[in-house]
Amino acid sequence: MTGFVSFVGSGPGDPDLLTLKAVDRLKRADAVLFDDLSSGPILGHARPDADLVGVGKRAGRPSPKQDHVSRLLVDYAKTGQRVVRLKSGDGGMFGRLEEELDALRAAGIEYEIIPGIPSAVAAAAAAGIPLTRRLTARRVQFVTGHDVNGELPADLNLSALADPQATTVVFMGKRTLPKLVAALGAHGLPADTPAILAENVSKPDQTLTRSTLSGLAERLAADVGKSPALILYGPLADSDYV
Repeated sequence: MTGFVSFVGSGPGDPDLLTLKAVDRLKRADAVLFDDLSSGPILGHARPDADLVGVGKRAGRPSPKQDHVSRLLVDYAKTGQRVVRLKSGDGGMFGRLEEELDALRAAGIEYEIIPGIPSAVAAAAAAGIPLTRRLTARRVQFVTGHDVNGELPADLNLSALADPQATTVVFMGKRTLPKLVAALGAHGLPADTPAILAENVSKPDQTLTRSTLSGLAERLAADVGKSPALILYGPLADSDYV
């Protein structure tokens, strides 16, 4: 008998931000394959006898290859188990969800996708700002600052990212922010554009650093630190707003 896989978005890390459906699937799972940022108290909702398998990837650290993670999902499901693939934030946002879905489809395994609170939304809430505003922030855009080689992606739409009337959230961008800021400046975005560095969003050690793009770039050029982070910039990131 073939099992079933639930792709569960765990939100930014605070277990109180899990959806009711996410908690239900964790409680019923025979196995949970979890991201690094989905560990800790969130796993307390899993059954005591469930297999808990860490498959998270973190920049600069030894991590399982994506094909290994996909193969594990298929292998567990083929034994007839109920499997939860626990992904941080929302699994469909920079979570390599499609590759794992392809593996399940190829193996004839059924699945469902349960959305989670995106870390970008949680970061804005923690900072006390909206992501959009009539007239001055009509658009919000999410972008990765980290390509497969660890560098700034070469094919970014810099004209869009330099839009002064958009709120932009950069995922996995601490190491590449200095290069991104230089590129944005060449496309007309002022270096003093308000920016926020949101680290360990929604967790007890959360920190929010309000600055400008140039200020954050200078700080991160000196020390990127080890904490997972998002960078928000645009008119609503101004510290005078709150």
